[in-house]
Amino acid sequence: MTAATQTAELSSISGIGDEAQALLRDGIAPREFAQLLIDRGHFPDAVRLLAHALPKRESVWWAWVSARRAAGSEPAPPIQASLAATEKWIAQPSEENRRAAMQAAERAGLQTSAGCAGLAAFFCGASIAPAQAPPVAPGPYDSAKAVAGAILLAAVAVPEKIEENFRAHLQQGLEVAARIKLW
Repeated sequence: MTAATQTAELSSISGIGDEAQALLRDGIAPREFAQLLIDRGHFPDAVRLLAHALPKRESVWWAWVSARRAAGSEPAPPIQASLAATEKWIAQPSEENRRAAMQAAERAGLQTSAGCAGLAAFFCGASIAPAQAPPVAPGPYDSAKAVAGAILLAAVAVPEKIEENFRAHLQQGLEVAARIKLW
């Protein structure tokens, strides 16, 4: 798959907006397109693109780092518990840790960045059904959508620093992509 084809596919599956989609041009590589979105201030679209581009475990790590940063130095106990459970899954992606991340995410609230990070970890498994029930596979992009939710919520946690937060979280995502030689 060429870089341009990969960029077009990522743009399609990530659900970027029409204005961002209009910036897509022939031959543009995914990293270059992500940077263009950032430079033009299409921060949510850049987050969605990166969340769908990164491998699941790495994208959950990105969500966790962003959620941890947004939580501050003394997060509420449910937020702290969700961050800890998600971190444990990242370090040891077992079925037990994945389900524990979901339980902690629910207690933190799925309207929080930490809760979305835990949800993203949960969507990385083979089944979203209860352990004793017949398996139900998550959607192919459910984890990426939850990662994007975690990053978006983290970025808007301090309204007066939204642009600064978006840039910092997106820089982290681009560094993850570079470190794993994604593009």
